[in-house]
Formats: sequence, C-alpha cells, structure tokens
Amino acid sequence: MLHALLAFVPVAALLTVTPGVSTALVVRSAARDGRRAALWVTLGNSLAIFAWALLAAVGVAAVVAASAEAYIVVKLAGAAVLIVLGVQALLRGDETQRAVTDASLRAPLRDGLVTGLANPKLGVFFAALFPQFVPAGMPLLPMALAMATTIMVFDLVYYSALAWLVARARRAFVEGPWARRVERLTGAVLVGLGVRLALERGR
Repeated sequence: MLHALLAFVPVAALLTVTPGVSTALVVRSAARDGRRAALWVTLGNSLAIFAWALLAAVGVAAVVAASAEAYIVVKLAGAAVLIVLGVQALLRGDETQRAVTDASLRAPLRDGLVTGLANPKLGVFFAALFPQFVPAGMPLLPMALAMATTIMVFDLVYYSALAWLVARARRAFVEGPWARRVERLTGAVLVGLGVRLALERGR
C-alpha cells in the first residue's frame, strides 16, 4: 500500500497546483476577506474531495461517470453554482471589505464545499484514476481514502501558502479601488468557468 501511495504523490501534487475553480475561489476569498476566509474555502473544497473519493470507492461516482443523464445534471448544477458565485462577486464589487467573523466564515466553507460537490469531473477523475493505484487484491475503500487524504494535505499546504501570499499582497496593493477590481476579475473568471462547464460536451 505504501508503494502505491508514494506512486500517487506526484499525481496528487499536479492535481493541486493545476489552476481551476478552487484557485479562483481561494484567491477571491483571500483578496476580499483575508487569509482566514480563504482557508475555510480550502477546507470546504477538501471535504468535497474526500466525499467524492468515498463515493468513488463505493461506486456512486462510477454511476455518475457512466450515466450521461446523471453527469449532465451534476455538471449543470456545478455550472449554476459557479455562475451564481461569479455574479455575486461582480455585484459585490463596490462593497468595502467585510469584517470576518465566525458567522461569516460559514459562507466560504459552504462555497468551497458546494462547488467541489457540484463538480462531476472529480467523480469521473477518482472513479477512473483510483483503481490504477490499488494493488491487486487490496480493498478499494482504504486506498481511496488514503489517496484522498493525500490530496487534502497537498491542498491545505498549497492553498494556505497561496492565501498567505494573496492576503499580504492585498495589504500592499489591493486596498481601495484595487480590491473592487480583484473582486470583479475573480467574479468574471468564475462566471467564465461556469459557462465553459455548462457548454462542455465531453467528460
């Protein structure tokens, strides 16, 4: 098991550093509300990854991958979530930075969790990839959870560092009008990602 897990490490690292929805959400949260909010986005996304890994291990993700109807439903739900988040960012572009409280941290946690759960590509990815790293005769569930944990660790380290850098840059460069520009830019990126996801034909 250890040998297979070590072979999976480069894949987990590549998956983490590849720019995507999670990167846009973390940058938006760090630039708007600071490092703490961005860390909660990361935690929500990591929980979604773990959930998809568990679903892949029990076969639900394979059903989504095999069923065109199920895939389309999840894909359109994910696209809608991204577009809504992007539009909210665009509409909030003129607001000042919000005070981060324990109550307000529920929103970034929810954003990270919901966007991750509504991303069918995670299910397809795990359902296709995990079996390749499971040694013959070994149960899929323990190995899938170990690989999901590996991805979560990489995510927490990488996005924590990214959030720290963006939060520091915010203090130096994005106060005042720059904060609104960053909010609008990340909002436009999220809308674009949502539209692209909705219009994609393949898996």
